[in-house]
Amino acid sequence: MKTRILPLFLIILFFIIIFFIFFKGLKNSNMYTPKTEIEFNIPIFEAKIFDSKDVIKSDKIFSGNKFYLMNIWASWCAPCREEHKFLMSLSEKKNLEIIGLNYKDKVQNAKNFLNELKNPYKLIIMDIDGTISIEWGAIGVPETYLIYNKKVIKKVIGPLNKKILTEINEIIE
Repeated sequence: MKTRILPLFLIILFFIIIFFIFFKGLKNSNMYTPKTEIEFNIPIFEAKIFDSKDVIKSDKIFSGNKFYLMNIWASWCAPCREEHKFLMSLSEKKNLEIIGLNYKDKVQNAKNFLNELKNPYKLIIMDIDGTISIEWGAIGVPETYLIYNKKVIKKVIGPLNKKILTEINEIIE
């Protein structure tokens, strides 16, 4: 009788231990969530100006004690379409310049996107192979960086919305 109970007890104990291991694993998510409030200096880079053969350096784009909003976008990006109305609203601000970083896009598709939705950007630069976005720490599109005095003071992962628009307005005013 004892010889039958011991293996049964060990099997039940084994399954209880496995159950708790899996349960604990489900409770502790290991999903990576990047930090969005880190302040860092803007990367130094060169980029092709949209629909031009000219190249511009980052120190010519971002100068002095001024607010800039750099938005990484693409015509094929559905969330970029969603956030566009918020960029148009911000483009009316006198104390903010919006820079577009067109990410891995075809020029004609980007032109069609801007013709349809209008252009909120003072300057658009091209990120043909995605390396500039990587230097900024971007993990996808859209991403937006609020810059002051050549430092990123706010990073927004994903599309802009009313809440973020309010936060940006409070910072720049």
